[in-house]
Amino acid sequence: MWALRRASTPLRNQGYRVRTSYVFGKLEVPYFWEGNVAGFGTAAALSDRFIYFDRNNLTTWPSSEVYISSHGLSTQAGAENSGEEGNVEDGCSELDETLPSTSPLEDSKTADDNEEELTSGSEIDDDDDVVDDGTQNELDLPEGETGLVEKISIKRAPSELLNVIWKAPGLTVSSALDKWVSEGKELSRDDISSAMLNLRKCRMYGKALQFSEWLETSGKLDFIENDYASRLYLIGKLRGLRMAENYIAKIPKSFQGEVVYQTLLVNCVIASNVHKAEKVFNKMKNLEFPITAFACNQLLLLYKRTDKRKIADVLLLMKKENVKYSTSTYRILIDVNGLSNDITGMEEVVDSMKAEGIKLDVETLSRLVKHYVSGGLKDKAKAVLKEMEEINSEGSRRPCRILLPLYGELQMEDEVRRLWEICESNPHIEECMAAIVAWGKLKNVQEAEKIFDRVVKTGEKLSARHYSTMLNVYREDSKMLTKGKEVVKQMAESGCRMDPFTLDAVVKLYVEAGEVEKADSFLVKAVLQNKKKPMFTTYITLMDRYASRGDVPNVEKNFAMMRRLGYVGRLSQFQTLIQAYVNAKAPAYGMRERMKADNVFPNKDLAGKLAQVDCLKMRKVSDLLD
Repeated sequence: MWALRRASTPLRNQGYRVRTSYVFGKLEVPYFWEGNVAGFGTAAALSDRFIYFDRNNLTTWPSSEVYISSHGLSTQAGAENSGEEGNVEDGCSELDETLPSTSPLEDSKTADDNEEELTSGSEIDDDDDVVDDGTQNELDLPEGETGLVEKISIKRAPSELLNVIWKAPGLTVSSALDKWVSEGKELSRDDISSAMLNLRKCRMYGKALQFSEWLETSGKLDFIENDYASRLYLIGKLRGLRMAENYIAKIPKSFQGEVVYQTLLVNCVIASNVHKAEKVFNKMKNLEFPITAFACNQLLLLYKRTDKRKIADVLLLMKKENVKYSTSTYRILIDVNGLSNDITGMEEVVDSMKAEGIKLDVETLSRLVKHYVSGGLKDKAKAVLKEMEEINSEGSRRPCRILLPLYGELQMEDEVRRLWEICESNPHIEECMAAIVAWGKLKNVQEAEKIFDRVVKTGEKLSARHYSTMLNVYREDSKMLTKGKEVVKQMAESGCRMDPFTLDAVVKLYVEAGEVEKADSFLVKAVLQNKKKPMFTTYITLMDRYASRGDVPNVEKNFAMMRRLGYVGRLSQFQTLIQAYVNAKAPAYGMRERMKADNVFPNKDLAGKLAQVDCLKMRKVSDLLD
């Protein structure tokens, strides 16, 4: 699927190298770990525990027969923070993939097909919505048997039902729908599917949930399992896992099937809740649901962000249960290797795909380009880009939105200009955004501004995401803070509410300009005003800058805030926190206990930092004795 995706840059990892060898299918694939990254030929930090799978239980088990060999360190800089969090900017974000389609009321494949036709007019913020932090963008929910809808574009053909929900203020969706039905309007499942699909695509999750609740309580739709799953997904996303689990208890037993539990598993992965995800996975096995590639992919995505040592165990389970890798499985493994800068391992995954007869689509190829660029292999990246253009030999413009940023990343100005000239006479708004990203990477702010001004003058209602695209161009230059503030003011005057992506861009804009305290103050005020959860990388950006100064109090303050928001137990948080103590030359009392309480185990780099602060403790005691 052609999609403009936010670029992500992985953080370099380093650590002990541990190796054992397993056979997957026809290919014997070495499994390494180093720097907490695992997969085909990948490396990860040594630990004495790993996830053990059997048919009945998913539990932790002491590892054995692991041997260490000395090896060089693997490094790769970027925003992924040791691969802990991609966020959307891939960062908070991971790689921005297709929006999940929980598809009780919509078909996931159709959702993917339709994403590209959504325009700025459809991307409307809702006061009650929770904007994705990016982590769930890789989650493709299972296809349902109902709710199949044809390709639609909200801009081109908004339904009457969708308009009613769309225009209903605040929490009045049910009242608006009651009035609409009282006027003699009829509801078909196709209309419902179409409206739900587009609400989800616009990230109007609050209204989507109100709509789903109204459908169930009013009896206007005879709910089947997929419909219950749709509501479950929205409850989990907006109200948390506990409320989602409570809702399952209210679903009739006859509809508490595989789709419902798969959806709950997705919610657990979105929340990065390892304990609950493993619990749900085990329950699905206990209920004797088949182990599917979809369910295993959710665990792979979760472990990619939280504990890459467990990835090999998921792959072993898939082999044991004869679960065939899906395209999504291979994509995840490509990213795992790419993020650890293991290009050889990544290419082995690609060879395995080809051996299985799986054709590499543009989505997969674009990932390869990003990892080649991150690894400094520009010639290989250019060759893949050429292959991507050959796939589109029919001359469609749709690839432009994904190719433009990639050519910008490679500093190929002539190619960026060539592609933009194809679109320039009548550009789609997402093509404009892609061109802005590309010119930003080329440091050509003037060209980016020219395109953004053109978009603004069209009169389209822009989303926060569009403004954040321009903000990210300005943050590449520390002298552009004033212009960035002007964009934020322009955004406010347009009535567009700030979302986590825009908030992240503004915070980074301040930080890059050296105004960390202002960035911190802005973040606090924005959270209080918008009541939306900032991205993981937003806080890490602040913590990293404070840590570089040895400002322990402010690092601890942001660390505590992340815990309150649910960002708990991630290696990168402790890496930054302990670095602050190292730079401050201050002892970190109780740090090992804090890490143990969060089930975080140090890799080689972090163990070295802990040793440094331990020495500071000894020095303090020695000073007292003197």
